[in-house]
Amino acid sequence: MKIETTKLQNDWKQFNLINDNGMSIRLLNYGGIITQIITPDKDGTFENIVLGYKNYKDYETDPNFFGALIGRVAGRIQEANFEIDGKKHELEANDGANHLHGGSNGLHRVIWDTEPFQENDTIGVKLSHSSSDGEGGYPGNIKVSVTYMLNNKNELILQYSGTTDKTTPLTMTNHSYFNLSGNVKDTINNHHVIIDSKQFVELDDKLIPTGTITNAVNTPFDFRQGRKLNDGITTKAKQNKIAGNGYDHYFLFDHDRRESVVVKDTGNGRVLTIETDQPGMVMYTANNLGSGLELAEGPSKKHLGVCFETQGSPASLHHKGFPSVIVQPGEIYHQRTTFRFSVEY
Repeated sequence: MKIETTKLQNDWKQFNLINDNGMSIRLLNYGGIITQIITPDKDGTFENIVLGYKNYKDYETDPNFFGALIGRVAGRIQEANFEIDGKKHELEANDGANHLHGGSNGLHRVIWDTEPFQENDTIGVKLSHSSSDGEGGYPGNIKVSVTYMLNNKNELILQYSGTTDKTTPLTMTNHSYFNLSGNVKDTINNHHVIIDSKQFVELDDKLIPTGTITNAVNTPFDFRQGRKLNDGITTKAKQNKIAGNGYDHYFLFDHDRRESVVVKDTGNGRVLTIETDQPGMVMYTANNLGSGLELAEGPSKKHLGVCFETQGSPASLHHKGFPSVIVQPGEIYHQRTTFRFSVEY
């Protein structure tokens, strides 16, 4: 196992984590961005399975959040405001009238402090950052860290931690776009996905939760027995159409199974398994990804990747009955999500 560190432009650094099986993960201290994940298929061919830019400078203005750490709050906050203890906090409206992914200067735009490490059969990088009270409109001085760990079981483990000195919302995630076809040879339409969930959150036409938690049974949102993403991309179901033909919805996990998500490319045998302690996730099928961006392996287009954003629900800031994102002083925010990469023959 080894860690390769490369200095890029300005204060940017790139870390390449390589395990004993030849699997590797590249990430930046800028935005904590994962730029590449190299895994084998059933024939032993190693290829990249996430979307990333050919030119690193494009990450500075990336509207798609490729591979980035998202926060303080991942997802959309209705009308770019929230109330805590009767006090209203105004945020940047960077998605129409709403607030998205921590704002234009969220955690995806900062240079994180980094500390590479190796222990037993694990290598990784710990990223740390402090955000001051009032930054981006959020209350509280917060200290957050995210540790990326790669082991010899071909697992990428993301461990999040945070503290605050004022009551504040905090729910972070990683925004990697997965494409198991390898080197983006195809869209994600035929990816077969299983999700341990029978409920999802209804959206309005601005992609803001309506406050209604919907039963997924007998809809394109029921992935408990597994289905292709194409079912939701091609259906005429209203919720899929609202999202731009596909998914951009929060799924509430049942936590009946150890694995929250299982994704397969049945052609090449690649399997991605996700385990998390989070109450749910947003699954996003790149419905708004435009064409013509210069990615590492070719031009971008719609439905070229799928995100699995494990997190609490920002809808809880405006509606009851949703997984909370509020952290109190003296409390430690923590989250752990494991991405396991394997093959089926």
